[in-house]
Amino acid sequence: MTSHESHQAVLDDLNPQHRALRQAIPEVYKGFADLSAAALAPGVLATKTKELIAMAIGVVHGCDGCIASHAKGAVRAGATRDEAAEAIGVTFLMQGGPATIYGARAYAAFCEFADAAEAKGA
Repeated sequence: MTSHESHQAVLDDLNPQHRALRQAIPEVYKGFADLSAAALAPGVLATKTKELIAMAIGVVHGCDGCIASHAKGAVRAGATRDEAAEAIGVTFLMQGGPATIYGARAYAAFCEFADAAEAKGA
């Protein structure tokens, strides 16, 4: 991802690729969608907590698509910038230096989606 590319653009760029593969293996994608819905459903942990965990795992794995998707999900679930920053901070402990790069990307993604959500609500 370039520094000039938006995080929504990352998701938009991935959609046609996912669409093509989804057509080839629809049952696998359905299974993944079902797993995702079950894993992120509210339970003992709130959905926002689960989205923040998923975003943090995206940081540790250096996955820009995961970061963008779960940053957007965390915003939708009501996570705050402070909660996102703290979740990202834990990745520094677990991943070290690389997390400082992907963590900054994750925080920028979260803020991008939070700003968009705030603009819609204003």
